[in-house]
Amino acid sequence: MTDASGPGGPEATTLPLFPLHTVLMPGVHLPLSVFEPRYRQLTVDLMTGTVPDRLFGVVAIRHPGVREVETTGDLAAIGCAARLREAERHPDGRFEVITTGVRRFRVLDLDTRTACYLTGHVEWVDDTPVPDAAAHAAAQLSELARTAHRRYCVRAWEGDDAWHSPPEDVRPAELAYLLAADCLLPLADRQDLLEQRHPLRRLRAIRALLTREEGILSALHAVPASHDELDGATGTLSPAARN
Repeated sequence: MTDASGPGGPEATTLPLFPLHTVLMPGVHLPLSVFEPRYRQLTVDLMTGTVPDRLFGVVAIRHPGVREVETTGDLAAIGCAARLREAERHPDGRFEVITTGVRRFRVLDLDTRTACYLTGHVEWVDDTPVPDAAAHAAAQLSELARTAHRRYCVRAWEGDDAWHSPPEDVRPAELAYLLAADCLLPLADRQDLLEQRHPLRRLRAIRALLTREEGILSALHAVPASHDELDGATGTLSPAARN
């Protein structure tokens, strides 16, 4: 990454990109099984500091049929920088890694020549600030979203301890991402949440999505499909991506 100010800096930068059939959100953990040689090399570069700050970009592939990204049109406009937290190397060279979403970015251009893996010129994307006068509305929306999350999880993960409520001190700007992490939403819905820059609208959106999904599960007396079934993942991504 070329921006010395890091993920908190305001300037455009260059990031290694890991295109996936999924959406990573800030604050959410993403386990990956890395087996392609080029992304094994990326993992080594992250571990050794060749890529600074252990940061790379996760960006969703627009269409399930795309297997090789060649242009920005193959990718969603907004992705999320991920920080490598843990990496375990297998004897055959594969890696099992844990990453965490850090900050959103917009893909400006792609570089397919500099490294064996894809890199991109990106600019950071931040939220529209919530005015102090909206603090009460933010608190109300946060509680409504948490309630919808509890109802969804009780229905979807009945008899399972695979979910938990985010801590009470999570800021409204981050809450929707963490609520979505426990929910098996279609890729398009998760991408819309990632691209929404207004925290209160994002809370309204996740409440509506969770209410919709809980209603569907209740009507069908069913449990949700996995991330792989929803997104057509190729096996590069572990099926669970919860915080």
